[in-house]
Amino acid sequence: MTNKRYPDEFKIEAVRQITDRGHSVADVSKRLDVSTHSLYAWVKKFGPDAEANKSRNEEQAELKRLRKELQRVTEERDILKKAARTSRSSPTKVRLYQRAQGLLASTKAVPTSGSEP
Repeated sequence: MTNKRYPDEFKIEAVRQITDRGHSVADVSKRLDVSTHSLYAWVKKFGPDAEANKSRNEEQAELKRLRKELQRVTEERDILKKAARTSRSSPTKVRLYQRAQGLLASTKAVPTSGSEP
């Protein structure tokens, strides 16, 4: 496996041999000593359908971005819903209902520990 870098002109010419002249990908890959996988990628990038592939890739990237944003916003909403539910039963705030307030007012003070009974 080589890590050769080829200029775009070389890639375009290889794609022309496949698309315009009708040579097979395997034949061109043997003559140019390039993997078939690379040639197929070059055809996708520089071939006659390159514009369609580019627009399709841009649409897919946009769709992926929007899905990620939707997931983030949904998680934020769920967190806020959970926070709103739990803040109602805050331990720092004691709520008394009207009936309970009347009962508390009629009872005597309860002594605390260390004070007179």
